[in-house]
Amino acid sequence: MKTRFAPAPTGRLHVGNIRTALHNYLLARREGGTFLLRIDDTDTERSKAEYVEKIREDLGWLGLTADEEARQSERFDLYEAAFERLREAGRIYACYETPEELDLRRKVLAGRGLPPIYERKDSAEPPPEGRSPHWRFKLEHDASIEWTDLVRGPQKFDPKLISDPVVRREDGSWLYMLPSVVDDIDLSITHIVRGEDHVTNSAIQLQMFDALGAGRPQLAHEALLVAAEGKLSKRLGSVGVEAMQERGLEPMALLSLLARIGTSQPVEPVRNLAHLASGLDFRHFGRAPAQFSFDEVALLNAKLLHETEYAAVADRLSEEIGEAEWNALRGNLETLRDVEPWVDILHGDIDPPAIDPEDRDYLHAAARIAGLITFDADAWTSLTSALKEETGRKGRALFMPLRLALTGQTSGPEMAALLPIIGQKKAIKRLQIP
Repeated sequence: MKTRFAPAPTGRLHVGNIRTALHNYLLARREGGTFLLRIDDTDTERSKAEYVEKIREDLGWLGLTADEEARQSERFDLYEAAFERLREAGRIYACYETPEELDLRRKVLAGRGLPPIYERKDSAEPPPEGRSPHWRFKLEHDASIEWTDLVRGPQKFDPKLISDPVVRREDGSWLYMLPSVVDDIDLSITHIVRGEDHVTNSAIQLQMFDALGAGRPQLAHEALLVAAEGKLSKRLGSVGVEAMQERGLEPMALLSLLARIGTSQPVEPVRNLAHLASGLDFRHFGRAPAQFSFDEVALLNAKLLHETEYAAVADRLSEEIGEAEWNALRGNLETLRDVEPWVDILHGDIDPPAIDPEDRDYLHAAARIAGLITFDADAWTSLTSALKEETGRKGRALFMPLRLALTGQTSGPEMAALLPIIGQKKAIKRLQIP
C-alpha cells in the first residue's frame, strides 16, 4: 500500500488538508505501507519555496512524517511524455476558445435549461489565426464511469454530463488533472484519500488511468469540514498548526479530533498515532459534513494532559517541576503553559493576597498548627482537621482562606497534593498574614 498527501505550496497547512494528510498517513501505517508527500508546485507563480519548508515543518510537528517526497516541478518530462502519448492516441485535443467565449456559451446553455458542458468542435475546422491552443482530455462517452468508493460506496458518472477537462493552458503550463495521474502511476500510489469535492475529478482521472494503460487506485472521498456554527470553511483556512502553537495546544489533541469527526466512532483523546491507525475504518465515515470546533480541540487537549505521565513531558517543563509537581498539577491544566505560573507558587514567592480581616486570626492559628504537624502526604488533612476542631469552621470557610493564603489563588489543584510541595517553612510564612 502507498498513499500520498499532495498540497500546493501556496500557504500553511490548515485543518482541512491536515485531516486529508492524517487519513492518508493512518491508512499507510495501518497496513505497513508507505506515506508520500508530493509537493504540487506546477503553478510557479503561486508556489513559494518558503511554504514548501513550512509544510514539512507542520507535518513534522504533527508527527506525520513522510516516508518519501516528490516535487511536481522536477517531473515535467514525465508529464510531457504522457501528454504526447495521449495526443497521438486522440485523447487530447487542441481548443481555441477564449475564456469570454466559453463563459458566454455556458450562459446560453444554462438559459436553455441545458447542462453547461463543453461542446466539442469539428476537428476539421481550421484553428483561428494568431491564437495558441489550450488542450483538453477527451472523455469516452460510450460507458459510464464506475468505482466502489471506500467511503461513498458504489459510484457512477455519465461522462456525457462532464466537460472534457483542460489539462494544459495556452502558455504550456499544467493544470492539476493530468500531472496528478501521471505521478500516481509513476510513484505507484495504490490508495487516494481526499475530500468529496474531488469526486467528479476522480471520475475524469479514472479515464486518464485507463487511457494510459495503468491500474486504478482505490479511492476514498470523505465529507468536507465545516465550522461548528455551520459556516463553510473559509474561516477554517486560517486554523492550522500556527494557531495550535499560538494557543499552546498539543498535536495529538488536534489529530484525535480530525481522525474521528464525521465518523460513527467516538471522539476521544488518543495518545499516539499508532492507536489512531489501528482504529481507522472507512466504513464508519459518514456522508454529512464534519463539524470542526477549536473548543473541542481545547477540551481534548486538557483531557490528554490530565492523563499524561511525567516522563512524556519532562523535557518540556521547567527544571523546578518534577514528577510530584506534575502529578499535583496535571488534573487542572488546559495547556502545558498553565504549569509556568505554578513554579513560583510552589517554589518561589507570591504576592500577599487580599485577606478578609475576619480570616486573619484564623490564618494565624493555621500558621501555629502548621508548625506542629508533620509535613508528609497527610499534611493537609492534619492541618484542616486540627483547625476544624479548634475553630469550628467547616466547608468553604475552613478551606478557602487557606488556599488563598497558601497559593494566592481561589481555585486550582488539590491542596492535599500542593501543601507538601510548598513545604512547612514557606507555608507558615504565607499563613502569617501581617
